[in-house]
Amino acid sequence: MDLAKSQEQIMSRLKTRGPQSVKILSNQLGMTTMGIRLHLAEMKEKNLVTQTREEKQVRGRPVHLWRLTEMGHQRFPDGHSQVTLELIDAIQQSLGEKSLNALIDHRSNQLAEYYEQELRAAGNDIQSRVERLAELRSDEGYMAQVRLLPDGWLLIENHCPIFSAANKCQQFCHSELSCFQALFTELANVERVDHTLTGARRCAYKLSPIEEV
Repeated sequence: MDLAKSQEQIMSRLKTRGPQSVKILSNQLGMTTMGIRLHLAEMKEKNLVTQTREEKQVRGRPVHLWRLTEMGHQRFPDGHSQVTLELIDAIQQSLGEKSLNALIDHRSNQLAEYYEQELRAAGNDIQSRVERLAELRSDEGYMAQVRLLPDGWLLIENHCPIFSAANKCQQFCHSELSCFQALFTELANVERVDHTLTGARRCAYKLSPIEEV
């Protein structure tokens, strides 16, 4: 299903920012509200976007927000999902759950070694390391970004290119969290605060600096 460039931009914005109003999309993308509405109407006909219930505002009239549908989220790649699921099933049946988890942990450890080399080159401070990690994860298809918080940092993964595999075997998620925690040992506590497998639109990890004693 081919989309106009402006529609692809709207899709990307809804993926990375969550539900948005027509006015906000207009301001962010430099398009007229009429143009945004026309694109959204066409995308709604293709079942890519839908409207949420009215959101109450502090002032003014309630506004409708637009979000991606399940089909809209599926426009973003889930790398070789069918083949991956078949391999997971084959390993579970032939080697067992324990062996599958061990293989996933081995993969995670290899990634952690690679990440550590890249993060070490970026610097020893938390912000430099988490920003470099976000770049690496984006290269892998996670659409990652970093936000500064009053009490730390938030590493956001707006897309999961292995969602089908993670949904089939949650060891992928456990290993990911353990990997991130190991990368910031003695620098920050890492906790998952959003998780796509529990219904969130994204995965997010909060990094809280460890205070020196």
